[in-house]
Amino acid sequence: MASEKFSAWISAFRFRTLPLALSSILLGSFIAAYQQKFDWSIALLAISTTLFLQILSNLANDYGDGIKGTDNLERIGPNRAIQSGAISIREMKNMIVVFILLSLVSGIALLAVAFPKDMLNSALFFLILGIVAIAAAIKYTVGKTAYGYHGMGDLFVFLFFGITGVVGTYYLHTLTLAWEVFLAGAAVGFLSAGVLNLNNMRDRISDSKAGKNTLVVKIGGRAAKAYHAFLIIGAILSTAAFILLFELGVWSWIFLATSPLLASNLVRVFKNKEPRSLDPLLKQLALTTLLFVLLLGVGSLI
Repeated sequence: MASEKFSAWISAFRFRTLPLALSSILLGSFIAAYQQKFDWSIALLAISTTLFLQILSNLANDYGDGIKGTDNLERIGPNRAIQSGAISIREMKNMIVVFILLSLVSGIALLAVAFPKDMLNSALFFLILGIVAIAAAIKYTVGKTAYGYHGMGDLFVFLFFGITGVVGTYYLHTLTLAWEVFLAGAAVGFLSAGVLNLNNMRDRISDSKAGKNTLVVKIGGRAAKAYHAFLIIGAILSTAAFILLFELGVWSWIFLATSPLLASNLVRVFKNKEPRSLDPLLKQLALTTLLFVLLLGVGSLI
């Protein structure tokens, strides 16, 4: 019984989403390292805070969709903890509180390390931003005003997984802003939104029946495929512009080695006629995003 419960929690944490969450932190840290302003303690605390926030989001998503009945037998994706009965609603609530606290503790430690005493206002701003991130992680599916049910999920993913993650991490390392870094953040944001788009394309029919009006439900399957192309191409173009404007070295273009993987993902999306077959593409795009970031980051340091 204990092993079954442990397995249920591991499944609820959705570890396959973590590489995507790491991408923005890694890219922001790589850019800071390029400017010789990298700090290991900041990087590690940023990673731990992000992972806690991502798991919190996954648990809250399971809870929100579970109590609303969105996760049901018609849903194509993996069974969720609340849906399957493996974890009770009370247990899920308690674990959500645990990860709220872990996110806060890790985030406050990060700010304490990153900011000197004379930058209290900046630290307070980032603390408020962290609280907003916690609220966003919960409100994606929880409550009557859950933004994931009103087609706003893509925007929040773009902002938090992309812009905020990359630019925020870069600032924590360097204590400076460079507008070009927003382009790097946009690239990760586009790819992260692409993963969400695949998820919503897979679940379009069941989401529509359950009243979860994601962007895909609103615009339809055909437009969602065109939107997916926009996200993939947007990521590549944003990265190219960042490399040119930030004057990175020629080796940074090695990120283009992921182009065949991105092209394959896009072709399979456009050819898709069975929503269930989209599920493996989520993991593929998430891992491709991580590889994209690693190649860009390492290439910039060569």
